[in-house]
Amino acid sequence: MTIRVLQIVNNMHRAGLETMLMNYYRHINKEKIQFDFLTHRIGNYAYDDEIRKLGGKIYHAPRLYPQNYISYFKFMKNFFESHPEYKIVHSHIDSMSYLPLLAAKKAKIPIRIAHSHNTSIDFDYKFLLKELFRYKIIDVANYFCACGEDAGIYLFRNKRKFKYIPNAIEKRNFLFNEEYRKRIRKEFGLENKFVIGNIGRLEKQKNQQFLLDIFYKFNKINSNSVLIIIGNGSQKEKILSKIKKLRLDNSVILLENRSDVNKIYQAMDVFLMPSLYEGIPVVGIEAQYSGLPCLFSEGVPREVKFSRDAQFLSISNPNKWVERLILLSNRVKKENRKNVIFLNNDFDINFSYILLQNYYLSLFDKLEEKYVD
Repeated sequence: MTIRVLQIVNNMHRAGLETMLMNYYRHINKEKIQFDFLTHRIGNYAYDDEIRKLGGKIYHAPRLYPQNYISYFKFMKNFFESHPEYKIVHSHIDSMSYLPLLAAKKAKIPIRIAHSHNTSIDFDYKFLLKELFRYKIIDVANYFCACGEDAGIYLFRNKRKFKYIPNAIEKRNFLFNEEYRKRIRKEFGLENKFVIGNIGRLEKQKNQQFLLDIFYKFNKINSNSVLIIIGNGSQKEKILSKIKKLRLDNSVILLENRSDVNKIYQAMDVFLMPSLYEGIPVVGIEAQYSGLPCLFSEGVPREVKFSRDAQFLSISNPNKWVERLILLSNRVKKENRKNVIFLNNDFDINFSYILLQNYYLSLFDKLEEKYVD
């Protein structure tokens, strides 16, 4: 018998938690466990075709806008009535998981997992609702997961124990490759340049405005430097405007989301992540496996660090970041990225996928034993 697990997400575009889910999905034993996806945005997203090739199904629920809540619960009621095969529902949309898990509880779905992927939420028009849902989520979920300690404490407020599921990646795809480095640097005209990298959604949380402030100061000192930013988001026009205002047009490369980011890392010399807050960022894991020195903000949980060359800096002082970049720019020329030492294997999917696989199997075994919520 194959257990079908319904993964609840916003969509399956190429971003952190979605990439993490796909890493697990590719490795689990699909004769035992199959993933299907309930999304909240209609469109053809980066991972959709691969999901279908792997045997997964994709369903589309109404958007989670307050004005849609009545139609949303009607949809979810009909959905669960039409799909009695789902005994495990695993939601990944942080505090907003309250809504699908409430619907699942009303439908008497026996295993309802809330998964925390962050340590804060954006201050937007749904902020108060999200805070309310964060407090109520423990009433509708009956199992709890998190990408790290800080993320679990944030969403579940020390009210529930949670299962640690690392944001694991396919390590071998990111290990330093000199051939990729030469090819990408030639493609983008980066030969003899000091390349700073950043990958993330172009949103306030990722703090690329601060990143540009840092780079502006550093570029005045080292005019041979280039900043690569990869991502999409609502801040794109503001970022482009700031690049123009700072006259960095010839020194900043802004790229859309790409399927070959593992190769782009190889062209970088250092990775910067000045986020306001994070869970355990997948890109931070990828960058470390690529052998890059990493400068993270203090909004990034220290649990992400598994190489000796990752440091954490306050975003209150951009000059500290610039000083660190100066030191790294002098050091990078002398070191071999192949010699990077990793401190553990938690983030290697070839070790970690079995954690999630066994977790699902153990939960399903409880149902077979007539487990009662």
